[in-house]
Amino acid sequence: MSSGEIAVEVSRALDSLVGLSVGDALGQSFLLLGAAAEPLLARRAVRKERPWRWTDDTAMAISIVRHLNAYGTLDPDELAPAFADRYMAEPHRGYGGAARTVLTRIAAGAPWRREAARLFDGEGSMGNGAAMRAAPIGAYFAADLKRTCDQALRSAAPTHAHPDGAAGAVAVAVAAAVAADMAAHGALDGDALLAAVHEHTPAGPTRAGIASARSLGLAADPAEAARRLGSGAQVIAADTVPFCVWVAARHLDSYEEAVWTAITPPGDRDTTGAIVGGIVALSAGVDSIPAEWRRAREPLT
Repeated sequence: MSSGEIAVEVSRALDSLVGLSVGDALGQSFLLLGAAAEPLLARRAVRKERPWRWTDDTAMAISIVRHLNAYGTLDPDELAPAFADRYMAEPHRGYGGAARTVLTRIAAGAPWRREAARLFDGEGSMGNGAAMRAAPIGAYFAADLKRTCDQALRSAAPTHAHPDGAAGAVAVAVAAAVAADMAAHGALDGDALLAAVHEHTPAGPTRAGIASARSLGLAADPAEAARRLGSGAQVIAADTVPFCVWVAARHLDSYEEAVWTAITPPGDRDTTGAIVGGIVALSAGVDSIPAEWRRAREPLT
């Protein structure tokens, strides 16, 4: 590879990261407003305050993309301290309580396997944190769904020992991989994307939610979809990922429409924006992200 040339896998992962980060930052800009966000969302009026700060969703996705760029694979033993170091450098990015606990302990030298397994009385986390950072994995491994699933599980391991927390990462990574592959072949098909995600997501509540999303159909009202599938209010994979995958499948050709649809319902708006943005940037193309939104998002570091 000549100087200045970027491998196609890395280029896709970077595109997904841009889409993820813009969706994250836009969603967070409304999440900070609480109830005052609703009139703005109803008018689809972005906040004038700049910059829009991205959250832990983007911070952890940056670590994933850097590791893929450097090594072409994800090693939890390397990824865990990378997550912890970034958290310790910027702890005010909106990390959840469980993430703060496990990353602080890892930074202090504790084994990540032990710390991830200790969360939630030994059940491990079923939160949406592994899913929120997973889209660039599918972008990188778009040609190989088996490897996409394996790498998504590796990415989840340092923080999400519960099988359904890891399943959320698999579902999002597969959705991103399929979106990228469909774009490469010029044939976007939301129903086929949902079917592929359902097929490859491990059994459990998140997979059941994907099944519900398929039964709901892509013509359903988004508000009804959010009510039935959940839009992140519980901050767990099963309450976040099915709706996000449904939104992405519904709007594969429009980044702007997809992200507005994702962040409008009450819930974990930065995470729904990040997940959907990371997927649809691959199908609609990174150039479809509104230029104003990209300028408003704080720079990636």
